[in-house]
Amino acid sequence: MTSLLIAERLGQEAFLAQTYGRDFLHVPAALDNPGALVCFDTLNDLLATHRLEPPRLRLSAAGEALPQHRYAVPVTTRRATVWHRIHPAELHQRLAEGASLVIDAIDEIHEPIGDLAAGIEGWLRSRVQINAYASWTATEGFGTHWDDHDVIVVQIEGSKRWQLFGPTRRLPMYRDVAAPQPPPVQPVAELVLQPGDVLYLPRGWWHAVTADQGTHSLHLTCGITPHTGANLIGWLSQTLRSSELVRADLPLHAGLEQQAEFLADLGKELHAALDEPALLQRYTTARDGEDVGRLRPSLPFLQQLPADPHLRVRLTTNRARLTDVSVDGEDLVRFTAAGSELDLAPAVEPLLRRLMTGGWHPLGGLADAAGLTVPDAATVVGELVTAQAAAVRTGAR
Repeated sequence: MTSLLIAERLGQEAFLAQTYGRDFLHVPAALDNPGALVCFDTLNDLLATHRLEPPRLRLSAAGEALPQHRYAVPVTTRRATVWHRIHPAELHQRLAEGASLVIDAIDEIHEPIGDLAAGIEGWLRSRVQINAYASWTATEGFGTHWDDHDVIVVQIEGSKRWQLFGPTRRLPMYRDVAAPQPPPVQPVAELVLQPGDVLYLPRGWWHAVTADQGTHSLHLTCGITPHTGANLIGWLSQTLRSSELVRADLPLHAGLEQQAEFLADLGKELHAALDEPALLQRYTTARDGEDVGRLRPSLPFLQQLPADPHLRVRLTTNRARLTDVSVDGEDLVRFTAAGSELDLAPAVEPLLRRLMTGGWHPLGGLADAAGLTVPDAATVVGELVTAQAAAVRTGAR
């Protein structure tokens, strides 16, 4: 899988320990065939066959989004709804004039990029959204800017110059209390990404990007949603509602002494919660279990699944968790994914672990991996589909 190759090229555990969230990393020629993820033919097909509206599809120049009427025409259906059809000649003209084309969340509409996002999510245990960017001129589409999330950039075709200026506010956040100071005049690094190159950039790093090498450029930006102390505190505020003290009304009308006593008791509750050695592991497990990934239906199968060994199965999320549990004295495996928990017989563990490697798997292969009959494997997969943790499709594709 491309995502596994990217993790390997970035350094896997060494990257997490030394670089992640700290410094940029450029890996030249990390991928041999980046075009397997997406190409300009893919973009043409998506633009022609999807009704993509801003901000999903947008053109940007000099840091500003171009009005939609400059590259699309409104179409009114006979049911009096309006959508905007791309006008190819106008689109080409705007791009030739210096605009950049962006498709947000292309991972949701193009499966190879969805697989890339899912693989990175499984590695970093964080939500990933992938945008596609195409440019034809040296005009900066977005100006010098910073992002509130880390990014992994994959250069697909052509080349692009990246000027990196470093951060002026450590770890800025979405809806932060202050904005970073302007960037310095001189960059700390200047790179030209070629096809197959991978670049990691922490959040808050100012950067400017231009296709100034005399060729068009197509790249993917994988935006990695951070887990912050604010997220942990928000999660704790939910889990601590089991405490009567946390649920109690604030003593707003009491004297200062009573208010101080209340705050001291509340502080003890918070300190005890934060003092739990495995708190971050519990937080991560909870967040992984809530992640719905990329939900998809399993038509034409509405209830039971056929015992078809060629039926293909995949998980909807790469952040599923599998743990051993004992329920009423019976040893079981607990599968947690997409907001659901399923307690299953230990015999199905090999089937689940095969699914957790990512991608599509034939039902017959899953049955063989667990030593189950195909009908029994279909029953297990049916439970996963009902819980929205898995999806199936026929073996025709």
